[in-house]
Amino acid sequence: MYFSDKVLIVEGKTDKRRIEEVLIEPVQIICTHGTMGISKLDEILDQLNGSDIYILSDADKEGKNIRKWFKKHLSESTHIYIDPKFGEVGRCPRDYLANLLMRHDFYVDTSLIMKGKFSNDERTKDNRYYQPYSI
Repeated sequence: MYFSDKVLIVEGKTDKRRIEEVLIEPVQIICTHGTMGISKLDEILDQLNGSDIYILSDADKEGKNIRKWFKKHLSESTHIYIDPKFGEVGRCPRDYLANLLMRHDFYVDTSLIMKGKFSNDERTKDNRYYQPYSI
């Protein structure tokens, strides 16, 4: 399967599933399963292959520890923060997550973003929020 040059690192399977519901581009998503160590970091580094790395962890103690690991050992990664009121990436509303990922140049399902703000006709006419994706 083709993946874009972006890699998203998340904590768990529910986070990964929630992100997959929002994204429309094939991004490689790696789960840390809540813990980090030298062996796990080496395993993750083997999968990166010069890709742009984004860290999207929960807004809890474990998530902060994972961010520290990546800031220390993979300083060129980009950190994406969720609002602490959601706690976990897997609990974020889809429209919120779509907006958050779109701000970091991910291609997302725009029908989630425009929920209740514009009709479909206005959205496609303006083209300001819609970024077509092709492989």
